[in-house]
Amino acid sequence: MDKRIVVFIVLSLGIILGFDLFMRQMGWMPEPPPAENAASTDSSSQGQEPTPTNEKSQSGTPAGSSAPPQSGQKSGGPSSAHSPSIIEQTVTVETDLVRVGLSNRGGVIQSLELKRYHTAPPEAKPVQLVYHGGKFKGPLSITVPNADIDKTIREGLYSIEKDFTSLDAAHPVGHVTMQFHDPVTHLGVEKRLTFHHGSYVVDVSVAMEGVTESYEVGLGTNFGIVEWGDGFIGQIGSASRVDDKIDKETPEKELELKGAIQWVALQDKYFLSVLMPKQGEAVLVKTEAPKVVSAGVRMPASGATSSVALQLYAGPKEYDTLRSLNVGLEDMIDFGWFIYGSWTIVKSVAKPIFYVLRFIHEYIPNYGVNIILLTVGIKLLFVPLQYKSYKSMKMMKAIQPKIAALQEKFKGDRDRLNKELMKLYREQKVNPLGSILPMLLQMPVFVALFNVLYMSIDLRQAPFMLWVTDLSLEDPFYVLPIIMGATMFIQQKITPNTMDPTQAKIMLILPVGMTFLFINFPAGLVLYWMTNNILTITQQLVTDRFLVHDKALIAAGAEQTRSTNV
Repeated sequence: MDKRIVVFIVLSLGIILGFDLFMRQMGWMPEPPPAENAASTDSSSQGQEPTPTNEKSQSGTPAGSSAPPQSGQKSGGPSSAHSPSIIEQTVTVETDLVRVGLSNRGGVIQSLELKRYHTAPPEAKPVQLVYHGGKFKGPLSITVPNADIDKTIREGLYSIEKDFTSLDAAHPVGHVTMQFHDPVTHLGVEKRLTFHHGSYVVDVSVAMEGVTESYEVGLGTNFGIVEWGDGFIGQIGSASRVDDKIDKETPEKELELKGAIQWVALQDKYFLSVLMPKQGEAVLVKTEAPKVVSAGVRMPASGATSSVALQLYAGPKEYDTLRSLNVGLEDMIDFGWFIYGSWTIVKSVAKPIFYVLRFIHEYIPNYGVNIILLTVGIKLLFVPLQYKSYKSMKMMKAIQPKIAALQEKFKGDRDRLNKELMKLYREQKVNPLGSILPMLLQMPVFVALFNVLYMSIDLRQAPFMLWVTDLSLEDPFYVLPIIMGATMFIQQKITPNTMDPTQAKIMLILPVGMTFLFINFPAGLVLYWMTNNILTITQQLVTDRFLVHDKALIAAGAEQTRSTNV
């Protein structure tokens, strides 16, 4: 490129970029006016209360009454030259359980942190229940069918007044009022929130003016879904209770349920948010994107002015807390889940186990020790069944040469083989299903205990000892899974079986596969499985040494020894 062109470009850029600076330095261009309050920052982060918004304008309207100039809606409200402007901001309130940020942009919940629950290390930040993954509706948003009114309500800047900053035992109740009003169109919204010390429940009342059609009060998008896991236990997404029927299926696109509405919820494994209306026309659920779902309640139209009352719960799946609400929310902790669907028999067994686990915890405040003691108790309960199962396996192994001989003799005649096998079982007093039936009877208990340890939030952030600081997370050093795999290998080696040597060798791969599977399981589950394996090994050794002295078994064993020697 020609040098003159390069010089021309450099000089041109210098003149363009330096012109404003030169004019200001010479005093020929005024400085721009300073921005009011610099930005829509969180008032709590600035260490001061937000700008008061309850001053009266010259027209006698509250400062938060006019439609905001930034919102872009055509409300015909008074000009900002005749009334104080409202800046976009977030007001923070706290109880002993939550820290809530309320945005005056649409009057919604912008953040809700749980002060007693934290994310996994190393971040260990308070759990945030509000989803910030896109431009979706926030909790307590209002949706109206009329597009212009809807935009005005959702994008308008509300005035926010509160009579508290934090709650404690001395001040157990606090109120926040968020108001929006357009004096020209007479469109107005008032949301009044009542917070309570020691509770995750917020009482909500919504008053509408100038809206004559039905509208939706939104629960928000993914509000309460902290982690959309892909586990095989429990359901994640939306849930609702309409006409006393609980529906936990998240729709592929949209779902509308009409009837007597008790609540609509969004949930994950440990947390949920719930909207409980005093009245409502329908529950509305919509899948916005993969693993992104919103929910709300449609309120009936009731003239130019209307008001509705609701309750909002946003917090952990604590069994006693949900049960105290008396609306069936404790069923969101699905102790009956197994493979696919919820089983009543598993749930009926799981709840007593859950109560026993918590009862033990009242006296020994270590859930790791509680799991060990509970596993020991269940193992002792099933000792008779396991003894029969083990004895049956020993008998089957003892008569295995006779079974093999009959199979060889009548390999071309299946009917005759079955008759001879049944005759042999009667003579030897052996039940071929004797080792399977006791295991089937124990299966609901094992699955129920598995569910309790996997689904219960009680184990979240619960330490055991040394390196295991959270029983709901996987073992960081894989010590428990490796020990579990080793005990499974030992158990397999000492358990009688009727497989041929090749099959037996193939089955030795199972402990290796289970070890790799359990590496990703919560430490509490691995601890239970490891303890159960150790107890099973101990029981088999004791049974072999002191308990199995059945005459038929001894005779069958002696006959097998003689046939081997011959």
